[in-house]
Amino acid sequence: MNVVLIGSGGRENAMAYKISQSKLLTKLFLVPGNPGTEAFGENVSLNINDDQAVVDFCISNAIELVVIGPEVPLVNGLADILRRHEINVFGPGKDAAMIEGDKAFAKKLMLKYNIPTAGFEIFTKSEYPKAVEHISFIKYPAVIKASGLAAGKGVLICQSFQEAKDALSECFEDALFGEAGETIVIEEFMTGQEASIFAVTDGKNFICLPSAQDHKRIGDNDTGKNTGGMGAYAPAPIVTHEILNEIEVNIIRPTLDALNGEGRKFNGCLYCGIMLTPNGPKVVEFNCRFGDPETQSVLPLLEGDFLQLLSSAAKGDVDKTSVSYNGGAAVCVVAASEGYPDKYEKGFEISGLDDVHDEAIVFHAGTKKIDGKIVTDGGRVLGVTAVTSENNLQLCKEKAYKALRKIYFDNIYYRTDIADKGFKKS
Repeated sequence: MNVVLIGSGGRENAMAYKISQSKLLTKLFLVPGNPGTEAFGENVSLNINDDQAVVDFCISNAIELVVIGPEVPLVNGLADILRRHEINVFGPGKDAAMIEGDKAFAKKLMLKYNIPTAGFEIFTKSEYPKAVEHISFIKYPAVIKASGLAAGKGVLICQSFQEAKDALSECFEDALFGEAGETIVIEEFMTGQEASIFAVTDGKNFICLPSAQDHKRIGDNDTGKNTGGMGAYAPAPIVTHEILNEIEVNIIRPTLDALNGEGRKFNGCLYCGIMLTPNGPKVVEFNCRFGDPETQSVLPLLEGDFLQLLSSAAKGDVDKTSVSYNGGAAVCVVAASEGYPDKYEKGFEISGLDDVHDEAIVFHAGTKKIDGKIVTDGGRVLGVTAVTSENNLQLCKEKAYKALRKIYFDNIYYRTDIADKGFKKS
């Protein structure tokens, strides 16, 4: 089949890598893709927010499946428009994508259907004084989240009333998160370890891929600001068979049923950010697509036909036998631009990419090609992913960092502790 993959980040580079291995594939188009995806298909320079341009391209190239990587086109309703043109899509429609696009909606849904999550209150910009009053009597630490899309960075953890008051001011007065922060969710702080679960679903039936653990904070030992993710590893030893079963029964199944019951059938990847609390697994957040950088560590651990999985889900009958876990381990370390997630410089040439083929897969996230040279073009630049055939995270981490040390660009920055939690636990 002819396939279009929408997106240009590290997640899409990993998805292109896996889709390209399918025997079902005739041709893969990446819209718009990046220098890393060129190895797996044809990059097409289209604006992914121009719905008509995407539709016209799909029709003129006899596209049989569109896979939408990022959240913005999903939340904006691209999947609905493509389906109206009878094009199969892996990715939820606008109504179902609200589970990520509107955190207030997601929290209300979980409350209504008794899906375990942190206690919360919701406030809009016009309710600023009520929000200040609320934070005067809650327990700390507490969490303040922008309700809308904020590129994975719309979360503030507050240790005191004053920090929470400052956070409210940043959201409502300084527009720290723009429109995304005009409605906020104030949550109780949950303790425990986090895990990421991908449920690939046709809206009713689903299959969970190997669990992963993301590293959101910019600094070692989970210090500093929240980012889009500084690295991930899979599988996560903390997610035992028993815990995964509990997540499937108490969280994933009731969430899909809830969305169906609300007339918001979810077709695609339901990303479940889970906190493993002393009282059992609880939802930190839902996303309406594969996570980044977890995808870069999960997909290399699949054997079988990933395209068959996506295509069957898109057609409404997910093939649970199309992929399985291969028994290995994967560690992805993000090489970022120093200064991220705040201000950083771009345009630095990247060297060493050709020196690591035997040790790691390098997924491009924020790069571009100028005069045949690969240069930095984002905050998160590369995802350097090592894979081992056996489940040995310690060895896998060593391989990833050995490869990463061969890659260089000015102002390169990365955490040094990706996967430590995993092999300490195991």
